[in-house]
Amino acid sequence: MRRIVSWCLVLLLASCSSTRFVDSWKNNEVTVFSPKKLLVIGITDNLTARKIFEEELRLAFIRKGINAFESTEIIDESFSDTKRSEEEIQEMTDEIIEQGFDAVAITAIKGVDDKVDYRSDYYDIRYSWYRFGRYWYLYQDVYHTPGYYSQYKVYHVETAVYDLLGEENHALVWVGSFDIMDPTSITITVDDYVERIIKQMERDGLLLK
Repeated sequence: MRRIVSWCLVLLLASCSSTRFVDSWKNNEVTVFSPKKLLVIGITDNLTARKIFEEELRLAFIRKGINAFESTEIIDESFSDTKRSEEEIQEMTDEIIEQGFDAVAITAIKGVDDKVDYRSDYYDIRYSWYRFGRYWYLYQDVYHTPGYYSQYKVYHVETAVYDLLGEENHALVWVGSFDIMDPTSITITVDDYVERIIKQMERDGLLLK
């Protein structure tokens, strides 16, 4: 019986998402998000990851009845070759508005943290740490035991939705922040993140369930 429980726990942990919701904000003046033409933008220098992400999020929006397009099909790749001024970005925005786009969903990595996890099974919290010798004894495995600690990265990612035709102070429709833990597969990570975005937009009342 204990073996069965252990295997269930392993399967549960293995199926846990690598993406964690942090927080979100919604413009209360927006009741239902129903743009006529939405542009999906992923800001990354990894073109493969960008294409995969934009395609998955576009399809997710389409399943919600939103007419969505990928920026890789609309904005010339050379636009991101150099850092652009706000005036140049505004010119690009005016161009996509002329093409009928009235909203964008833009995603960017806001920061990356290096984390370290220490294995807790190397010590017993019932032991007293008053003696120096005991403390050294408990933690000396860091020198001798592979896997005593593991290093991983946490990516802080944000997705923001803008109304391109709204007044300047009302242009931001929704923003969600997420943490992605040590991604190892672009496809799996993208699928997970896109699912989290859509679910959170549903919870916040921006998309219909």
